[in-house]
Amino acid sequence: MNGLRAAAIGLIGLLGLVIGGTPAFAADYPNRPVHWLIGFSAGGPVDVVARIMANWLSERFGQQFVVENRTGSGGNIAAAAAINSPPDGYTILFVAPNNAISTSLYKHLSYDFLRDTVPVASIMQLPNMLVVSNAMPVKSVQEFIDYCKADPSRVSFASSGFGTSVHMSGELFKAMTGCSMLHVPYRGSAIAYPDIISNKVQLIFDNMPAALAQSRSGTVRALGVTSPKRWPGFPDIPAIAETVAGFESVGFYGISAPKGTPPEIVDTLNKAVGEALKDPKIIEQLTTLGGIPKPMTPAEFGTLVANETEKWRKVVGFAGASVD
Repeated sequence: MNGLRAAAIGLIGLLGLVIGGTPAFAADYPNRPVHWLIGFSAGGPVDVVARIMANWLSERFGQQFVVENRTGSGGNIAAAAAINSPPDGYTILFVAPNNAISTSLYKHLSYDFLRDTVPVASIMQLPNMLVVSNAMPVKSVQEFIDYCKADPSRVSFASSGFGTSVHMSGELFKAMTGCSMLHVPYRGSAIAYPDIISNKVQLIFDNMPAALAQSRSGTVRALGVTSPKRWPGFPDIPAIAETVAGFESVGFYGISAPKGTPPEIVDTLNKAVGEALKDPKIIEQLTTLGGIPKPMTPAEFGTLVANETEKWRKVVGFAGASVD
């Protein structure tokens, strides 16, 4: 009799979970560490933002959100690892513009990013910044365009690697201005700055945090930001769009998870990130990096990623760029 009663209680509990629509593993999520994969090296803007958010989420849930740097192939190694992980919420991916760009740039990806992931949350947006060597005889975007067109052989631009927003911002600039510049990829923008400072390479459309630090130190000259208008907090730096109408390359940071991740877990993470982005300390940390917190619903973030994927598909086509 006791055995039958226990079985009945267990069955009732199971039915309650089914009817309630929340599986047991989702109801107590997370009950162990969550691994957050990012496709770039430690110390860069993506890594810094991920660790700021991971610390907050670890405190919020009482479980560690462990940032893991899986570098290589323009962030595709991290993306593939996340996509091939169990869809249980314990492996998530830091999403950035490279994920939207790689879809058309890389010809033999083992996955389809939009098909094989579910959007979870948006964290922030930030532009890139055009900075040039102090040896360049230009003080504005228009002077730079004139200089470039006068002798294209003198101009090359650095990037933090193929398929990054740093690379594709340069390609977009070429497409919209008619400038011809040689692309010189590096394994991270930090490695490129010595060559920019010495004028071996003339410029970079770098992520705001690194570019701001270099320009403030006086090692390079800032000409403009890639947002459609002057970026809040930095009104003295013109938008490139003031000279090149319609120019825009604003980066987005967020979280995705493998397809099949339970909606309850997606909702839990989305709400937690939304709470974090209301925390004055988090807001201050992100704005100091040059970013603007941008909370979104999973659906809104998914639409953003899809729109960015289509936008960069056109730029990749113009550039004739591809990675086999």
